[in-house]
Amino acid sequence: MGYAHEYAHAVLHRGRVPMEPTDHVVNWDDGPRKGKYYPDAETFALPGTEDLADVPVAPGLLPGTARVRDAGTSPGFGLPLLSAMLRDSYGLTGRRLGIQANTDLPGLPYYTHANWSRGTAGGGGLYPVSIHWASGPSGPLTPGLHYYDIHRHALQRLLAGDVTDRVRGALGADAPAEALETDQYLLLGVKYWQNSFKYNSFSFHVVSTDVGTLVQTWRIWAAARGLRIAPVLWFDEPRLNELLGTAGEEETVFAVVPLHWDGPAPRPDASLRPDAAARPAVPRTDPRHRPAVRHRDVERSRTLLDFTALRAMHTATLEGAADRPAPGALAAAAALPPAGTDAARVALPEPVFPDTGVRRALRDRRSSFGRFDARRPVGIGDLSAVLAACAETRPAGDTDPSGAVRLAKLYAFVNHVEGVEQGAYAYDPDRDELCPVVPGPQGSFLQENYFLANYNLEQAGAVLVPTVRTTAVLDALGDRGYRLAVGTAGAVAQSFYVAASALGLGAGVALGFDNVSFVERLGLADGDEAPLLIMALGHERPQPADFRHEIA
Repeated sequence: MGYAHEYAHAVLHRGRVPMEPTDHVVNWDDGPRKGKYYPDAETFALPGTEDLADVPVAPGLLPGTARVRDAGTSPGFGLPLLSAMLRDSYGLTGRRLGIQANTDLPGLPYYTHANWSRGTAGGGGLYPVSIHWASGPSGPLTPGLHYYDIHRHALQRLLAGDVTDRVRGALGADAPAEALETDQYLLLGVKYWQNSFKYNSFSFHVVSTDVGTLVQTWRIWAAARGLRIAPVLWFDEPRLNELLGTAGEEETVFAVVPLHWDGPAPRPDASLRPDAAARPAVPRTDPRHRPAVRHRDVERSRTLLDFTALRAMHTATLEGAADRPAPGALAAAAALPPAGTDAARVALPEPVFPDTGVRRALRDRRSSFGRFDARRPVGIGDLSAVLAACAETRPAGDTDPSGAVRLAKLYAFVNHVEGVEQGAYAYDPDRDELCPVVPGPQGSFLQENYFLANYNLEQAGAVLVPTVRTTAVLDALGDRGYRLAVGTAGAVAQSFYVAASALGLGAGVALGFDNVSFVERLGLADGDEAPLLIMALGHERPQPADFRHEIA
């Protein structure tokens, strides 16, 4: 049993036993930037995205419905499509300045404290994921390694020359074929300090969630256009960190996303040919054969702190990083079916989404801090659609290329939903049914076990809770499986946000709650299901006082 089991236990119980250091005070004045800063790197503007036609969001969210397009039917990514996906997912799309219940509200009118919206949700609004594009000869630019500058929606060239052979080599010969048959990759790095300055030891959990939200945005965005996104999570991580010129304990690569490109096939990679073993290997210690980024991110913070649990989790999940789990290993951690008698179940209508565009849904996505209004119950059809979208969320990466394994199980605390009695339910996605767990009003329980004051959860129509059998994932995949388990919860949260936005509903996802109380409430103490998020859904109060950034 590795350290990740100990960390998972600490996260689950942190509402009752605070994680060390308990005396940490956030120094907001010395906080890091929300993004990396390379002052000397050459910058290239990306193509505009507003002229690209939008497509309905439903196919990407509900791959089991008849409306979905088969993945791979599109010719592939091009620069305009990649530009649009980056902008719609992680780029800055508008300024957030409305009356709400968050504690940072007094500072938002000042430009230096401005909060900018993005299509993807981020833990605490910190966005520590850095996106690098390794582009080979089939791409539109001179081959090289580029950083996506979110503030300018531009690429910064960090390294010239084709390094995609090196990326493929880091993925390993046993990586999925689609990952080895391209020369275009997005490398997702995590800069720990950009999150840990606020969340300290809890940070590893939060950044794992953030990687999941971003990858899921890309899956939704790409699937609606007939393209497939399948992240690779097992690879030679130190080798890619060396390429990026980063120290792994400060910033590390969490995922590699291969892109199917609309262009000529890349040249074969000699290092992955069957006869490669007979060839003399190039020593990795020879610096002449180790291209690496020499540009350095300029840190804003004057004082950087180290956190023991964060460093220990980085070390634990780095061990065996290139040892990909055996096919089918993840099945042992699949979500368990809900229990309960057929007579007591509540049948849900078939999930249906409006033809809301992906871009529109992502641009409208926001957290409904304090805005829920119980006077307008959530329709049972809307609840069915959101639950189905969340349940269809799969990792679909190198541990489960076909997306056959459902890791997350969903529970619904129903407050104000048309046609559904108040109570806590388990969701059965195979039968579109709610299975009663705890009868009666749940509002007091929800609010008493939420740490912050920015939501009145009783006013939400329903609060959804995804669980993952975290210890089972770790037993099946090792410590590195923690990134997958928690990233799956993050992916579910992003599906939740996009589904709610497409339906015109308010939404809010939170990490600050007493997990153990939910374990007890749902009767999970004898199992291994871990509640990882709470996701509030409901109508918002009419005529909110919002800042119209687009006409300012």
